[in-house]
Amino acid sequence: MDSLSQLVLGAACTAACVPAAHRRAGLLVGAAMGTLPDLDIIPLSLLDLNPVEIMTWHRAASHSLFLIPIVGWLLWFALRRWWQPVREAPRAWLAGIQLALVTHPLLDATTIYGTQLLWPLRPSPVMTGSLFIIDPVYTLPLLVACIVAAFNRSRRAVVIGLALSTAYIGWSLAAQAHVHRIAERDLASLGLSDAPRFATPTPFNTLLWRVVALTPGGYVEGYRSLVADQKPIQFRAYTNDTAAFAAVTDFPAVRELRWFNRGFMKSEQRDGRLILSDLRMGSEPDYSFRFAIAEKTPAGAWTPITPAAAEWPSATNRLTGIWTRLWNEP
Repeated sequence: MDSLSQLVLGAACTAACVPAAHRRAGLLVGAAMGTLPDLDIIPLSLLDLNPVEIMTWHRAASHSLFLIPIVGWLLWFALRRWWQPVREAPRAWLAGIQLALVTHPLLDATTIYGTQLLWPLRPSPVMTGSLFIIDPVYTLPLLVACIVAAFNRSRRAVVIGLALSTAYIGWSLAAQAHVHRIAERDLASLGLSDAPRFATPTPFNTLLWRVVALTPGGYVEGYRSLVADQKPIQFRAYTNDTAAFAAVTDFPAVRELRWFNRGFMKSEQRDGRLILSDLRMGSEPDYSFRFAIAEKTPAGAWTPITPAAAEWPSATNRLTGIWTRLWNEP
């Protein structure tokens, strides 16, 4: 999730645990704890890494449920040694610090990016995909609760904020399950009942959902509005350069991407290079992550290159179209 959401979630978690006299301090410490795991991007940016490595190493060690409790205990131990409030209520502060840290990767796991909750083990990252990376409806109750608690030290405010934001996550999961059931039915009618698929909300809401399913020659993409749609999902089919992809499937960068995004990629040739686009983030034809991973030799074979971010002009802003589609069935 975005930094503001993580900040106010961490602040609310710690403030809810500590005594009233420590509430404002709890907001500040919790905000720092909620932000801490995403600071892994700083050492990653300083290392000599290619864009694929940066993408797949982010949300790894710093988001591990094995490591975070250890980090939380060490931070609590240091604060207890040097800071009076923690010495006055050590158990409450331990709970608040741990809760602020642990909820960060759990919230990230609700997005589609992929969070390595079990690092250093290597199952595919968790990508529930029930929330968009920025969702004002999730963030606003926590933000208001933290502001109220900063003024009157109200524990009730942060508890209500946490309850509302958590309930919204529950709603997003229920909505996603509903869309999955509809997609399963409609894909079966196209002969794609066993196709790998995902459903994730469009930007800033949980009412209009994007569904993508892989096909032997590419993928299909469709949308479902929980407000307007009654008819089956209208899927549009797109092709991949399957021959080129088959030739590079054992390249290290391609193996890493397939592990990270579970094969939800678009492959296409541009200017003699093979470009892989992550289908999970963006929509046709605009994607947030595109990588050039191979180039064609004069003999027509593909050879690996150091992965590079591939960019070209995107389509016009789609927010107006998303808003219109939300309220109107095509």
